[in-house]
Amino acid sequence: MIKNYILLVILCAGNQLYAQEMESKISDTLQRKNYDYLFERIEATAEDKIKQAYYLQYFLNKAKTDKNSEEIVNGYKNYLFYSPEKLKLVYADSMIYAAKKANDNALIGSAYLSKGIVYYGQKKHKHALDNYLVADNYISKTSDKYLTYKVKYNIAGVKYYLGFYDEAISLYTECIDYFKEKNSRAYLNSLHLLGLCYNRIGNYGLCSEINEKGIQEGIRLDNNEMKDYFIHSEGINQYFKNNYNTAIKKIAYSIPTINKNKDFANESVGYFYIGKSYWDLHKPEMALLYFLKVDKIFDDKGYIRPDLRQNYELIIKYYKSKKDLHKQLYYTDKLLKADSILDNKFIYLSGRVSKVYDKKVLLKDKRDIEELFNKRKYNDFIFTGIVLVLFLIVSFIAYRHIRNKNVYRQKFEELMAKNEAVSKVEVKNVSNGIGNINKDTVADILKQLEKFEKDKKFLAKDLTSAKLAAIFNSNSKYLSKIIYQYRGKKFVRYIADLKINYLIKLLKEDSKIRKYSNSALAEEVGFSSTKTFTQAFFAEAGCPTSYFIEELNKMSQENKIL
Repeated sequence: MIKNYILLVILCAGNQLYAQEMESKISDTLQRKNYDYLFERIEATAEDKIKQAYYLQYFLNKAKTDKNSEEIVNGYKNYLFYSPEKLKLVYADSMIYAAKKANDNALIGSAYLSKGIVYYGQKKHKHALDNYLVADNYISKTSDKYLTYKVKYNIAGVKYYLGFYDEAISLYTECIDYFKEKNSRAYLNSLHLLGLCYNRIGNYGLCSEINEKGIQEGIRLDNNEMKDYFIHSEGINQYFKNNYNTAIKKIAYSIPTINKNKDFANESVGYFYIGKSYWDLHKPEMALLYFLKVDKIFDDKGYIRPDLRQNYELIIKYYKSKKDLHKQLYYTDKLLKADSILDNKFIYLSGRVSKVYDKKVLLKDKRDIEELFNKRKYNDFIFTGIVLVLFLIVSFIAYRHIRNKNVYRQKFEELMAKNEAVSKVEVKNVSNGIGNINKDTVADILKQLEKFEKDKKFLAKDLTSAKLAAIFNSNSKYLSKIIYQYRGKKFVRYIADLKINYLIKLLKEDSKIRKYSNSALAEEVGFSSTKTFTQAFFAEAGCPTSYFIEELNKMSQENKIL
């Protein structure tokens, strides 16, 4: 509120500057003009904010100079009508202050009524009702019929909003009789809202009659401001008559005007009944587009009313049919939020109007809704945690896959560049023994190992150190020590690597071998099991057999192209 008053001060200061600028451009004959002329100039200069600011200020200053309480209130009312939304309540409070200074019940009631209308336009119905009731208290002490019916009209709006349609119908009927010859816009508005009431109580025929009458009366009165609202109302009425295509056509026709008027409430209701029409035409995908528009208005403006609650039930039903649990949870939360707002707003307003509201029931309902909402929030937290863990797992797997691909590629290139010659130790270089094995024995075994490797005896199955030692007329202990010293590997790894290096050479040279399965490759080089083979290949080559063969095939294809 403090910010609003600061803005008002800034605006007034700006208006003062405008006034000084305009004084040289607008004739001083304004001093002889009456308030009706000044009001006409304010309306006529609506497109020129600088000129309008001058006339707004001149009107208010003239009223203050004349000490005319009624016109001072009207001066602030002019500002209220043409000011930005965030300043309207500031000017409404200025109206009330000026009216109370005048100690005039009609002025005070009118000022509170204007403030209530501002709140109602913002869909803050609680505050609107508070001000209507205060206005009614002051106006009831006067004989001003126009203000009396103006209050009735606005109270009827709250009755309609609350769902007390029969009471609203009675009030609107009175307003129609009174405003018919006195205020064309109020008359047409009353007709429009009467039609809506008939729709809500299920009297669709009478609703259509009222809508048609409203359009014809607008033509008679040369006032088309409400035409699209009657069409909008009839579109909704056609939905209840099961004429879904007609409903879609009429509501869609009216939406641009309603949107232009920034009437988000009727825009939301229109979208909802277009969506419901598509839903009942068995076009759920089209329906969803309009349901989501209603949801966006709820997010942006916080607007919801009882019949719009079904918007979320149908969205949930749609996503349930798609087995989309995440969206079901999300819109279940939205429904809980809508229920909370509806319960708070409607129970409060109903209590203020009908005087039968039980606060204990509201508090219990509120606690139940909060409990459900908190439980849903906890479930969302768990769900989000699971999604996060899954995301991290997937990310890790993806990262590991990319990293492995890079490592495999590097290992493959190393294998392709690797010198095929197997390192050998010349027997003549053996000058010393190993531990308790003399040098002659070492030399003899190394010589046999060279022949063993050259003749590819390592391809034999189930080859053990004991078997090979027996072939060499030695013992397995000596053999293992000599292999470890001169080949740098333990016996099992030594044999496995010989087999794998031999296989790698075969794979490079013979494309037919590349078509073998892992079990066939294992058999080819004498491994006792496929598992042992794949482990040995990865340990020596640094990549799986599938990757190595795939890269060899790619290279072969590229070479053919070249």
